[in-house]
Amino acid sequence: MALTLFAPPVVAAAEVPAAVVVLGDSAAAGDGAGDYEPGTRGENGNWCHRSVHAYVHRTGLAPESVNLACSGAEAADVAFGDGTHYTEGSQAGRLVDVANRYRVTTVIVQIGANDDAALFGTGVACIRAFLDPRVPPCRETIGPLVPERMAATATKVEAAVRDVRAAMAQAGYGRGDYTLVLASYASPVTEHMLPLQAVAGCPYSRPDAAWGRTTLFPALSAALHGVAERTGARFLDMVRATEGYEACTKPIPDEEWQRRITVDPEALVHGGLDAIGVHLAQESFHPKAAAHAEMARCVREFVLSDAAAAACVAGADGRAHLEPAPAAAPAA
Repeated sequence: MALTLFAPPVVAAAEVPAAVVVLGDSAAAGDGAGDYEPGTRGENGNWCHRSVHAYVHRTGLAPESVNLACSGAEAADVAFGDGTHYTEGSQAGRLVDVANRYRVTTVIVQIGANDDAALFGTGVACIRAFLDPRVPPCRETIGPLVPERMAATATKVEAAVRDVRAAMAQAGYGRGDYTLVLASYASPVTEHMLPLQAVAGCPYSRPDAAWGRTTLFPALSAALHGVAERTGARFLDMVRATEGYEACTKPIPDEEWQRRITVDPEALVHGGLDAIGVHLAQESFHPKAAAHAEMARCVREFVLSDAAAAACVAGADGRAHLEPAPAAAPAA
């Protein structure tokens, strides 16, 4: 009698569920959108603040969605490496595991704000300048540093994006097997704020807010666009994704798409926040759930298009739409 060896059946590729994955920092994790996943709300030191409302879960591009992003992450936390951030290891390393468990069709990367671009630190500097008339405006102290900071950020983000490519290759994917999208950041404030904006929760001068909206965020976006071109990724400009719905632009805060400041600005600038307060401050000037729903709309429309680059722009109809993307920054 012949001996028959029985082995587990090989699962056909078509039976593996498709998934869309996001890697990055607070903007991708959903910090500010609320309803954070258990295990990312401070338990055992994990403050990644991954929200169930994060745009990765709302694109409809695949039946499964995986959020590897973590609040406060830098490009090095996305890249391969032995370090940890809020107890979690390399996002690229974990992407290999995800890509083996699912048929990943779309990978989104949103990173760079916490590197040399220093968006949070710049925001604090702008608040300090507003609170203390002896401190020069942040557009004057930080403005001259922007080109150098964005170039340094681009170098680090490019290394991380190349590691994302390498992670997918390790899992057996060719470049044509998935879509890679690099996204920039939505400007959270504008000079078009309500009167008495500081009392409302936006302690910025209007000129500094205008500089952030028209110079700082577009400069980072242009740098990231250049990274996308050099790595073969597609680029989605998010600078204007919440335009007209920024913090302190509506009489009813619930109608805004960006959170106002969530802590005492004096304590944020001069210290005094307790451990919970520090992590609560992470939510300040971040997209709300409503913004993530509209950004998801843009991501879906963009991925399903054949455009190499586009911009997500909020419209007067209360919806975000795609427009042509601004030009990329030249390579340093």
